[in-house]
Amino acid sequence: MERTHRLKDKVAIVTGAASGIGRAVAARFAAEGATVVLTDKNTADGDEAAAALGKPHRFAALDVRSETEWDAVVADTVERFGRLDVLVNGAGVGIPKSIEDTTLEEWRFVHAVNSEGVFLGCRAAVRAMKEQKSGSIINVSSVAGLIGSPDLAAYCSSKGAVRLLTKSVALHCAKRGYGIRCNSVHPSFVDTPMVRALAGAARDPDKAFEQLAKSAPLGRLGTVEEVAYAILYLASDESTFTTGTEMVIDGGMTAT
Repeated sequence: MERTHRLKDKVAIVTGAASGIGRAVAARFAAEGATVVLTDKNTADGDEAAAALGKPHRFAALDVRSETEWDAVVADTVERFGRLDVLVNGAGVGIPKSIEDTTLEEWRFVHAVNSEGVFLGCRAAVRAMKEQKSGSIINVSSVAGLIGSPDLAAYCSSKGAVRLLTKSVALHCAKRGYGIRCNSVHPSFVDTPMVRALAGAARDPDKAFEQLAKSAPLGRLGTVEEVAYAILYLASDESTFTTGTEMVIDGGMTAT
């Protein structure tokens, strides 16, 4: 990877870093000079991802639904590296069901990961970052947090919650003078294991995948690297006047 040191000397936690967007973000951050703590429930792939980056980067098991695990990971990061500069809330799940078909258990599961997990991460990071009077939190939402989809009831709701939680966190930190910025990113369909699983659940997976690729005016899926570069900008000192906003990475989907 090209290295430009845009995150030199920064310490970052990335959730959902065992695969997909989270893994790409961790790799990009490491290439840009950050020390990265990769977290995920998937310990096997998480360990492998961290090992691929080498020291000082490390993996920490984290169920983003757990308040105690969040507090432990943030505290350990600060103890080991002396600070926390960037948090990327990248962990997420999706269940392709309509409002009629979604069970309460499924609804609660999606919200526990996608919105409660982000809440817990933001809270833990703010408590750590405010001591150093600086920090950047990037929450991975979705275009499904901006526009609706008939077959993603719980996912849309949870990602919409992330968008407005982000704004609340940003305003709180600004008014308190903490020096912490908080922004959300909103990708459309990106070539990740989760999107492939979404297509795989259809009656005709190949046709479903092709339709997903054509859903953007640019006529293709996004790449994890394209999303990682957008997140890099928000993590870097290039975006120090950017807070409480959403960055849309959707190949033109929401422009129609």
